[in-house]
Order: sequence, then C-alpha cells, then structure tokens
Amino acid sequence: MREILSFISENREMIYFVVLSIFVGIEVIGGVPTVLHTPLMSGANAIHGVVIVGAIYVMLHVEMDNYLGLGLGFLAVLLGTLNVVGGFVVTDRMLEMFKKK
Repeated sequence: MREILSFISENREMIYFVVLSIFVGIEVIGGVPTVLHTPLMSGANAIHGVVIVGAIYVMLHVEMDNYLGLGLGFLAVLLGTLNVVGGFVVTDRMLEMFKKK
C-alpha cells in the first residue's frame, strides 16, 4: 500500500493530466452531431492503429520478467485491434446503406 501511495504522490501531475483528458474527451465526443460520426470513426481507427504500433514497440523493449508490462502491452494490442476491426465493420455497414440496390 505504501508503494502505491508513493507512486501516486510522485506522479500526481501525470494522473491529473490523464483524468482531465478523459473528461475533456467525453465532453468533445458527446457534442459531436450524428452526421459526423463516420469521419470521427475513421479518425479513431487511425489513432488506434498508432496505439497498436506503440504497444508492440513497448512490448519489444520490456524485460521478459516484467509480467505487468507484458500483460498491459498485450491488453493494449488486443483492445486496439478489436477497436480497429469493429470500426471498420461499422464503417463498412454504414457505407452499405448508401449503395444502390
């Protein structure tokens, strides 16, 4: 418990930044009109592609005995891949609606 409290006190500014960016992101995404969701989805796919590459890069440079780092990297790659694939599926389904039958 003492280690957790020391980590929080040492990285207080970074934690504040992450929490603030979460709230700003929720407000920005919540204010997007329905018409702009497809371009926003394309941007999210590009961002998650960068997340996947970054997670793979971090996993390559983590020591083999650091199971927490490897587990978090694997989780980031898995969730980023699911997000990209899901985004492409949704975008493809939306584009199907505009095709002539």
